[in-house]
Amino acid sequence: QVQLVESGGGMVHPGGSLVLSCTSSGFAFNEFPMAWVRRAPGKGPEWVSGISYDGGFTYYSDYVKGRFSISRDNAKNTLYLQMNALKPADTALYYCARLKWQLSSTYYGRSAPLEGVNYDSRGHGTQVTVSS
Repeated sequence: QVQLVESGGGMVHPGGSLVLSCTSSGFAFNEFPMAWVRRAPGKGPEWVSGISYDGGFTYYSDYVKGRFSISRDNAKNTLYLQMNALKPADTALYYCARLKWQLSSTYYGRSAPLEGVNYDSRGHGTQVTVSS
């Protein structure tokens, strides 16, 4: 049974940092590309960042490029998202998703995260709130 469990969210002031983790089980983590998705109140889900199965390819949305960093530790079956210089606009529920195939930057930029379409499993998410 595929399980993805996020942690590390919380409330921070603008300019602060957080590190999100996504611990996986029930599948061969090192064989799947993964992504972070977020959903802000009143908005649809959006891609935040993605990473290939071996970490050799990464994607960042324009909203987070230069501030966030995605990584993975395949030995620990864990996905990470280092978030720096947080802004109120980053407030959202963040969840990790197991991708169905390695998405290209073009695809990320032109698509929305859709369960069953471009990813097949996700965690429950961890809330990130950026407020002064």
